[in-house]
Amino acid sequence: MIVRLVKLTVQPQKVGDFMQLFHEVRNTIAGFDGCHRVELLQDLEKPHVFFTYSIWENEHYLNQYRFSEFFKQTWARTKPLFAEKAEAWSVLLVDRAAASGF
Repeated sequence: MIVRLVKLTVQPQKVGDFMQLFHEVRNTIAGFDGCHRVELLQDLEKPHVFFTYSIWENEHYLNQYRFSEFFKQTWARTKPLFAEKAEAWSVLLVDRAAASGF
């Protein structure tokens, strides 16, 4: 399984807009084939910094989402809310027992 981590630094005055947008699209993302989980995390000390955490069956399914029309449209709505360029990592989930505890 693949874990996708994305760091999103939002303009402080746009945090509410960002959270509303995430809640609008979360279920659609979770409904993509191969998606097992989608979570939004917020930094404790910098509340305008968020991380998305998603688990995908494999890279094929992740890329189907990443190159979908839905992603393109959502990214176009999200990107203007950023204060910094987004950072993303795709990592291999090597301890499934730990992940199942979420």
